[in-house]
Amino acid sequence: MDDIYETIAGLRRRGERAVLATVVGASGSAPRKEGAKMLVLADGRIMGTVGGGSLEHQVYKEALKLLEGKKPQLVHFEMTNEDASREGMLCGGTADVFIEPIRPWPVLLIFGGGHISFALARIGKMVDFRVVVIDDRPEFANAERFPEADETIAGDMASVARRLEINGSSYIVIVTREHKNDAEVLEWAAVTPAAYVGMIGSKRKIQKVFSYLKSKGITQEQLDRVHSPIGLPIGAETPEEIAVSIMAEIIQVRRRLDATSPREQVEPL
Repeated sequence: MDDIYETIAGLRRRGERAVLATVVGASGSAPRKEGAKMLVLADGRIMGTVGGGSLEHQVYKEALKLLEGKKPQLVHFEMTNEDASREGMLCGGTADVFIEPIRPWPVLLIFGGGHISFALARIGKMVDFRVVVIDDRPEFANAERFPEADETIAGDMASVARRLEINGSSYIVIVTREHKNDAEVLEWAAVTPAAYVGMIGSKRKIQKVFSYLKSKGITQEQLDRVHSPIGLPIGAETPEEIAVSIMAEIIQVRRRLDATSPREQVEPL
């Protein structure tokens, strides 16, 4: 059982999906009792068991449906006496199995260690994101300044970015102090599979950065994925209010992704 939980933790950190099936009710000659678990990985492999035989086969089929994006469900299975006899049991039985998707742990990557980032890191942690702050100034990217962050990285932001592993559970926010840094990080971020890429800036700055990136080979389609101006339009003015608007937009994207799979089905906001 511990191995299953350790595997789930690793999958979530790596941004991988899986489905967990747990027997929550059993009677008669059901092959396993309450608490038995089976983990179905994205490649179809399984870990653990809910009893084998026809029950496990049915649970496996239902689990594959959840890998495709369906919601958690409680499924009732009945084994007839004929089923039981075929599988070496004395009589039939029933089992209730809760089948739930294991979703990747969302990671909030904040480029820039200024006032907005300070508030954004706190809010991001409050709403259950793993928070990473990156800045080229050690005095701005450190655990003392960002106690809520899971990780702080001090170094050239473009270089750090290229070392990061990005997947469909990554949310990238670009709020650096310089247009040059913004452009370099966005050039990298725009072509990643991140669920969300947002860059702060005025309309003039955004046009300038986008024009530069097009000259570097970034396509209009890739730029259309970028949320800029960043955040929901709530009239935010202070760094704290801007952080709220950014996090609200990220939550909106996250919930739409949770409700719709595969990711390509999500309409742009």
